[in-house]
Amino acid sequence: MPELPHSPAADRNKQPILDALTRIVGQHATVLEIASGTGQHAAWFAASMLQWTWQPTDADPRMLPALAARVAEAALTNLHPPLLLDVMSPQWPSQRFAFAEEGEEQKFDAIYCANMLHIAPWPTCAALMQGAARHLRSGGLLTTYGPYFEDEVPPAPSNQAFDEDLRARNAAWGIRRLEDVAAEARRAGLVLRERHAMPSNNLLLVFGFQ
Repeated sequence: MPELPHSPAADRNKQPILDALTRIVGQHATVLEIASGTGQHAAWFAASMLQWTWQPTDADPRMLPALAARVAEAALTNLHPPLLLDVMSPQWPSQRFAFAEEGEEQKFDAIYCANMLHIAPWPTCAALMQGAARHLRSGGLLTTYGPYFEDEVPPAPSNQAFDEDLRARNAAWGIRRLEDVAAEARRAGLVLRERHAMPSNNLLLVFGFQ
């Protein structure tokens, strides 16, 4: 089998994120992952929490073969094959979820999105919030992970340098203000419920229905 793509950062942060998600999501949950990337989080979380049903997705069709290979390698009944899902699309995903009832829009206990908002144009934030509001069950939670700038909180020098690098690579990218993200959530009917400080100056944010 060809060597699968590997993210050292995903390897480093997978356990701290899992520890937080376990407390937030609970022991039993159906979870939709947005922007699964290499699939390392999906495989690790599903293997660690066999009571979770995990649906990985990605907007880049070029990532799906590697994602599918990682899912196959994991050989877990609670980890579904990846689907193509672009948050900007009015319908999530492009194909029907494998475990959705015919004619019904699939609902999830939790939606998880790591490291997407700063490497995507700003309109994806509103699209993420609106799509989450459509696909979360009553009482369901959206969790986002990554670097954020916060009003009244001095930014870490490493995050400042990262933001400058991102904007040099693509003017539409950049670390987002937590307050701006929370405002987009409110427009979609979600509110910021929890803020968890994570290693390497990242945050895990938890949004739920008002």
